[in-house]
Amino acid sequence: QVQLVESGGELVQPGGSLRLSCAASGSIFSRYAMGWYRQAPGKQRELVARIRSSGSTNYADSVKGRFSISRDNAKNTVYLQMNSLKPEDTAVYYCNADLYGLESWGQGTQVTVSS
Repeated sequence: QVQLVESGGELVQPGGSLRLSCAASGSIFSRYAMGWYRQAPGKQRELVARIRSSGSTNYADSVKGRFSISRDNAKNTVYLQMNSLKPEDTAVYYCNADLYGLESWGQGTQVTVSS
């Protein structure tokens, strides 16, 4: 299993930007599909964005055009750039690593969008 550590969550005003980072342990990071999920209070965890080992990406409809996922295999890190943040983006954001169905999760980082 890979160990994941998220960072970058904080309080931000509506319309603002944040970049989340997820640092992974291990030497085969490039082979993992990496994802960002989020869970708001009282709601189920949902996929926000995913990037495969090939570099292909997919996004939840609610964040398309605002969020961007990327990875730096040399640094074993995946990023989530979040722009034009809305109050409904408030949630705990979790990093996920998936290697042929074997998944690992980070501890989560809180993002709060509020004025």
